[in-house]
Parts: sequence; structure tokens; C-alpha cells
Amino acid sequence: MTDKVINFMGARKIAAAFSIALILISIGSLIGKGLNFGLDFTGGTLVEVVYDEAQPLSSIRQTLADAGYADAVVVFFGSDTDVLVRLPQGMSPELGETILGVLTDAAGVGVELRRIEFVGPQVGEELREQGGLAILLALIVVLIYISMRFQFKFAAGAVIALVHDVIIVLGAFSLFSIDFDLTVLAALLAVIGYSLNDTIVVSDRIRENFRKLRKIPSIDVLNVSLTETLGRTLVTSLTTLLVLLALFFVGGEMIRSFAEALIIGIVVGTYSSMYVAANFMLAMGISQEDLIIPEKEGEPIDDLP
Repeated sequence: MTDKVINFMGARKIAAAFSIALILISIGSLIGKGLNFGLDFTGGTLVEVVYDEAQPLSSIRQTLADAGYADAVVVFFGSDTDVLVRLPQGMSPELGETILGVLTDAAGVGVELRRIEFVGPQVGEELREQGGLAILLALIVVLIYISMRFQFKFAAGAVIALVHDVIIVLGAFSLFSIDFDLTVLAALLAVIGYSLNDTIVVSDRIRENFRKLRKIPSIDVLNVSLTETLGRTLVTSLTTLLVLLALFFVGGEMIRSFAEALIIGIVVGTYSSMYVAANFMLAMGISQEDLIIPEKEGEPIDDLP
């Protein structure tokens, strides 16, 4: 057993208040602002052009606004000469050449049309529905799996932790108006997998300690279990974050939203695996009786020193 036990559950009320506050802020932002859906979900046209010389984005936006494309979204795409233009208008055979002509005339330098892509609104609506169903199905499968492997109170705690993580990641994207596209949806599913892995490791240790430490309160069993898994949890999270930070800073615009979603998810998931799931299990009255194996005669029983 760990020599020094950290009293994680001593701060459970503060942690619960913190989580509730984050969830309320996230839900409020989702209701008030909504998500800034990318073209994958809303439909529209994406045009990528490359300039011979770097141009200020403000100048490009003004040029497009003067040409009747005031709602165009203009961002750099990997370098200060590679520009991505997102338009809510449907694609026509002439649209790419029209945009190219407008930008070339205003810039006075060479501009190359690299690609033009179109997503119809019907496809975007289907992607939203299927993405939501994918997340819901993942949570249901998690509930069934952990109920079979551990016990229902463990499963309920794990699912609450996963819902907590997903809502906060969505809330952060809504609050800061970060583009929500298919890469972010993939990141959300990855966050569910990562957070679930952490929660299962902690749950496995809790189950093991409930069977070993039969004469101590449930809150102490949770503290021992969280302390024993703390090192593994932090090392895994930090090494994963290093990779994600590299993707965020040097991976380019295409996967930046993906990296942002995972960075937020890893931080929140690490916190929830230590506090939200265990806190909820304690609130449901988890005890030795839920998991204990009948004691054999002569079997040694561990206890806190």
C-alpha cells in the first residue's frame, strides 16, 4: 500500500462545485451562442489559393466584401502565402475562377487556385445527426461494458465523467467560437476513449482495494486507489499533451482544431477520472458489499496503518 495517501475526496465538494460551474457555463454558451460549425456541417464552398507574396488577411477580406462576398471566412492555411476562403454559397463551375480573378486583380501579384471543394447542406445535416448518434452510442456501449466488467455504480460514474468531458469540450468550442468540423468530432470520440481508459484503470484499482481493504471506510479506499494510480495518470497525460502541443503549434491549420479539442479533453479527462467518476460513485454509496469476494478462512486482511 502507498505510504502517504492523498486526501482527494476531502476536496470532493469543491470539485463538484467546480464541475457544475463548468457544465453550466458550457451549456449556457451552447444554448446562447451555439457551435461555430464548419463547412463539413453547414454546407458551402472552400477555396484555397496561393499568393506569390504574402498578403494581409484584412486586405483579402475587404477585397471579397467589395466583390459581394462579405460573409467569406478568410484564414491562413499553413503559411502566410497560402490562404483558405470559406463561402456559404453553393459551388458553381465559375465560382473558383471568379474568386481567383477578384483576388488577382486586387493583389497585383500572381495567385494560384489550388483547390475548390463543396459540401451540400443536406450532407452537412446528415453529418451532424450521425456525429451526435456516434457519441450517444459510444456512451451507451461504455455503460454496458463497465456494468458487465465492474458494477453498475462504476458504470454510472464512468458515463457521468464522459458526459462531463464532452459537454465541457463542446462548451469551450462554443465559448471561444472555434470552428467545429469533422476533425473535432473525431477528437471528441478520441477524448471519450482516452477518458474511459483512465477511468477503467482507476476503477480497477478501486475494485482491487475494496476487496483487500475490508475494514476501512469507502472514502479511504477511494483515496488510496487514486493515490496509487496518480503517477500513471499524470505521466500518461503529460506525454500525450506533449504530442498534442506539437501538433497544435506546427501541425498546420488543417488539424489545429483537432489538437485543440484533444488538449482540452485530455486536461478535463484527467481531472474527471480522478474526481468526477470517483465522486459520483461515493455519492451513490459504493461500498465493500458491492464488490467484495466472500472472505476465505485464514485469508489475511489489509488495513490502513
